[in-house]
Amino acid sequence: MAYPIEKKLVVGISSNALFDLKEEDNIFHNEGLDAYRKYQKEHESTVLKKGVAFPFVKRFLHINSINVKEQPVEVVLLSRNSPETGIRAFNSIKEYELDITRAAFMSGGSAIEYIDAFNISLFLSTNEADVTSAIRQGLPAGRILETDILDEDEGSIELRVAFDFDGVIADDEAERVYKERGLEEYHQYETEHGTEELGAGPLGDFFKKLSRFQRAETRKKQIDPTYKKILKTAIVTARNAPAHTRAINTLNAWGVEVDEMFLLGGIDKSRILNVLKPHLYFDDQVGHLDIDAAKNIPLVHIPFGIANKK
Repeated sequence: MAYPIEKKLVVGISSNALFDLKEEDNIFHNEGLDAYRKYQKEHESTVLKKGVAFPFVKRFLHINSINVKEQPVEVVLLSRNSPETGIRAFNSIKEYELDITRAAFMSGGSAIEYIDAFNISLFLSTNEADVTSAIRQGLPAGRILETDILDEDEGSIELRVAFDFDGVIADDEAERVYKERGLEEYHQYETEHGTEELGAGPLGDFFKKLSRFQRAETRKKQIDPTYKKILKTAIVTARNAPAHTRAINTLNAWGVEVDEMFLLGGIDKSRILNVLKPHLYFDDQVGHLDIDAAKNIPLVHIPFGIANKK
């Protein structure tokens, strides 16, 4: 019987997002492919440093430890490396005791055409071209910004994930009205359509599936008050009253839960993110992803919709 990957919540991740490969990338760009391959083979046993998405991946995989029978989540490595140079990545995965066993090694090419084949609901990469191409094909991808991330609560198992709303979880219908007609007409439009749910955005499926674990944890908490939940989700959006109604009604229509929702109405999002400290924050606008203001926060750009039209 084939492995039931279609029943899992799957995250695809590039080697550069999971590990810090800046030194290796410099060798590739400055000295060429042969020098890169030689270096990787000579350092097969040298453990790679943790990358920006490492804290997220480690905690995401921990969901399986509280769902031992179902094992509901999976991480698949999608790498531009060749199989022989990918040995180092799997040696490092073993050293860090990450339960990652599946991969695609593309020998310099892109693996985005295999996103559907692996049933991936979220693909994380540092490669802007790959992510942009995936989004244009209607695939769930995000470009994780390359920053130096310190996992301050490394011993914790709590996973905190934060999302912008429009253009990320939901589609960009409302964002289009705002961009094309201005703030006043945007508020009027949202008030008139407040009872209508929005369509799903690029990460709508991922968000909905993640919410299933929240509901399961809520049930566990009701049965056992001493149970400590490991998953925490938040929405950090520029919406405020009266546009908040449609966002909340959309979540209700989808039957999803969210732990915290911040309606900022233009307040700098980093003020919230620096307190919340999510292991990933997703936003469709690069201007909201200030790596200097949002200190030590892994930031992911979703290049979707009117906010990314050039």
